[in-house]
Amino acid sequence: MSARLSVVIPAHNEAAVIDRVLAALCVSPRRDEFEIVVAANGCTDDTVPRARSYAGVVVVETPRASKIAALQAGDDAASVFPRVYLDADVQIDPDALIALADALEAPGVEVASPRLHVDTSAASWLVRQHYRIWELSDYRRRGHIGSGVYAMTSDGRDRFGDWPDVIADDRFVQQLFAPGERATLAGHTFTVRSAADMRAHLRRSVRIARGNRELPDRVQHEDAERPTAGSRGGLVRRVAARPRLWVPFAVYCVSWTLPNVLARRDIARARTSTWNRDDTSRVMA
Repeated sequence: MSARLSVVIPAHNEAAVIDRVLAALCVSPRRDEFEIVVAANGCTDDTVPRARSYAGVVVVETPRASKIAALQAGDDAASVFPRVYLDADVQIDPDALIALADALEAPGVEVASPRLHVDTSAASWLVRQHYRIWELSDYRRRGHIGSGVYAMTSDGRDRFGDWPDVIADDRFVQQLFAPGERATLAGHTFTVRSAADMRAHLRRSVRIARGNRELPDRVQHEDAERPTAGSRGGLVRRVAARPRLWVPFAVYCVSWTLPNVLARRDIARARTSTWNRDDTSRVMA
């Protein structure tokens, strides 16, 4: 059987988790339907030999520690559409990837993602409160694509050429498509672990906020929604009706506002962007 979809996995020093994602794919009864490409970027651990130990997995290397460089290298090596871009630290059932291919066969659908589940079981109280409110945000509730997994058709991938030098690749992809061109699979999920503590969460959030602020300078779909005062007002109204969420909302206000303030400061000072990767979440379940 020929492969039905390509799975591109960018990986920078992912030795702690790469076996989990590759083992799940490689032992799947539907293994023949996956073309798997691991794009190792700037690895200094044993990510590459671990990935090469799996039969049939294509491993490409780029010396630069850059997710964008890895995505480009993975695209150059992959040969099948639809194409799934899968972060190495994600937990996902291979059947969810097949479901993405099914979803992208629907007329007009160009990009798809399973529903994101954030595992906060090992997180501090403050981090858990942040995610209680984040789950209610319009961004989360309306066509959320990415944050670890997304898939595109060939036509969808043709919306842009080489991967642009952005931090928020998933948000970049989401905003290329109108809401009607996206599919979020309610019946399938993928799991990412939250940061273990608020300090790590804020460091990661500054990177995300900065990446999102760089996107308006890029070409985005004219119908792609952006955060507005109205969407924030909707969140306030949802919280106001539930008194038990008032304390978590206060936490969320700080944990959302502070990274955005720091991101604006860094951009104004023309500081070089750094990855600020959260290693507290990169542990085997």
